[in-house]
Amino acid sequence: MYVTTSHTWAVMRTAIIAIRNRLDRAGIVLSGLCAVHCVLGVFFVGFLGLGGEVLLAPEVHRIGLVLALVVGVISLGFGVMRHGRVAPLVIGGLGLALMAAAVAVGHGLAESILTIFGVALVALAHIRNLHGAH
Repeated sequence: MYVTTSHTWAVMRTAIIAIRNRLDRAGIVLSGLCAVHCVLGVFFVGFLGLGGEVLLAPEVHRIGLVLALVVGVISLGFGVMRHGRVAPLVIGGLGLALMAAAVAVGHGLAESILTIFGVALVALAHIRNLHGAH
């Protein structure tokens, strides 16, 4: 069987799109998990006095931010290359900046607000990226 270069590129393109779609979906799930962690953390620690050593550990937030950065940069960057629209990348970048600011300000109401808005923007960026930024 003879395989042409164009066929090889088509297969590679399909594989890259599938990977990008999976990364966008992973970004949406990670954003949701981060929001749930933030809300449940406030509830468990603030109202019940439970789990502060785990839920408020700085490492949890730093690791989450690094995961969000890696997934966001790769999938949203692939999106720009695929559909040529930078809006999802800009929205995601703003969300990631808010998440980074949340890590920087420490625990409290400001951190929760910055995190919730940040992950909402990151999730929106991934959703727009999945749909070709329409």
